[in-house]
Amino acid sequence: MASAAEQATTARSVRVTLWILLIVYIFNFVDRQIVNILAEPIARELQLSDTQIGLMTGLAFALFYTVLGIPIARLADRPTTSRPKVIAIALATWSAMTALCGLAQNFFQLLLARIGVGVGEAGCTPPAHSLISDSVPPEKRSSALAFYSLGIPIGTLLGMVIGGILADMVGWRHAFLIVGLPGVLMALVVWFVLRDPRHVHAQAAMKASSHPPAMPMKDALKTVMGSPAFVLLLTAGSAASFLSYGKTTWTTIFFQRTHEMSPGEVGFWFGVINGVAGILGTWLGGYLADRFGSKNRRHVLSAPAIGMALAVPLAFLAYQAQTWQLALALLFIPTLFNSLYYGPTYSSAQGLVPVRARAIAAATMLFFQNLIGLGLGPLFFGMLSDWIQPTYGAESVRYVLYGAAFLGLVPAYFFWRCSLRLHGELDQKD
Repeated sequence: MASAAEQATTARSVRVTLWILLIVYIFNFVDRQIVNILAEPIARELQLSDTQIGLMTGLAFALFYTVLGIPIARLADRPTTSRPKVIAIALATWSAMTALCGLAQNFFQLLLARIGVGVGEAGCTPPAHSLISDSVPPEKRSSALAFYSLGIPIGTLLGMVIGGILADMVGWRHAFLIVGLPGVLMALVVWFVLRDPRHVHAQAAMKASSHPPAMPMKDALKTVMGSPAFVLLLTAGSAASFLSYGKTTWTTIFFQRTHEMSPGEVGFWFGVINGVAGILGTWLGGYLADRFGSKNRRHVLSAPAIGMALAVPLAFLAYQAQTWQLALALLFIPTLFNSLYYGPTYSSAQGLVPVRARAIAAATMLFFQNLIGLGLGPLFFGMLSDWIQPTYGAESVRYVLYGAAFLGLVPAYFFWRCSLRLHGELDQKD
């Protein structure tokens, strides 16, 4: 039985870990999402089509991000690997590549720099999820991972607001440079401050030989994909990600084209509305999952299923609004509802597999979410906009977003189907 002093030290260590990882994830999404608010001025200068915008903001990043995520997760699952050092190297890499985006002289160079950002960011979330899951008990996992996931809306908010302001003040090139370089310094903090719970105790007791051997890749993937609940969760999360990334990219462009707002105006107003709603939704999703899921594990995913269904008509009304003020106001609630899934989804992914396969589970989830969501969402909506542009002109993006709103019923359905299996499968392998 641990003493009160030891418990206090452990709790303090967990808080430090969570706060540092949150800051890293904020950097992650600032660097990932800033390209969305800068897409329109980039497109004007480099003369890009909507399809090329979708390729630059989505697939170029996501392809390498997803492919490299699995081997990096495999590395993170090894008992001898320092997960904080993996995260620090990844942070330094993607931050430097973000800065290089500002030096691109043509579409191909920008594409290569975005690929570099994806290569770096592949080393962040799988080891971070594994690190958090090893640091907190199962009954607090949804809240802990929801706290980490706050990096998504906070980073998106800061990326849009800072990126939009910088785009108006100093141009898109300097915007990339200014937001990219601080991450290199933050990587030093991660390297020297963050500790892996596998290594903080007495080294004699924590030698790699005392751990069970790393699960072979084939066995790990077979275990992960052998869970029916995990497959349903994977489908729901991928569909939600597809719509989230696609809508975020093209909603920023929608406000610039349809409502004739500047990048700075969109970055601030949409960034704040989207960010605050996302922060509240992410926190609320984790809270509801732990509160009601502790009594019946199926309720870990009840809020995402219900929330995404309710968001559909409200999102449609927002895109139909004739003023940008009304459109932003109407987007607040559906954005909150659509953000409920982050913590419950990632905590369920960790709870459906053995400890030795947790980073692989996170990487598998991220592989599909980002390849389908980040990779194909912005690209698909961009191609669709180009396809219907001869008919709808500048309003083509509005009609694309109408369809995106109704597609929210797809992840809602699969979250509900997955919830029916959670009580029998979740946390059975802890």
